[in-house]
Amino acid sequence: MTYIIAEPCVDVKDKACVEVCPVDCIHPVDGEGVNMLYIDPDECIDCGACEPECPVEAIFAEEDLPEEWSKYTEINAAYFRDKA
Repeated sequence: MTYIIAEPCVDVKDKACVEVCPVDCIHPVDGEGVNMLYIDPDECIDCGACEPECPVEAIFAEEDLPEEWSKYTEINAAYFRDKA
């Protein structure tokens, strides 16, 4: 399982979650011209440290992701797959 960043992060990109991630799996840290942050599903250790830090409540455990934002599971994974 992993954590997912969903729609509330779009155009917000508050980096409080990046600062608390013990494995640095939240990207991009420098903006890179994208409109949200992403969690690498292969690097996430499911610690949950990021979730309470998000000021817009955009981070969810995969099993708790609201159905309306289910596409963000693939959006997060694709960001890292496409960069490889």
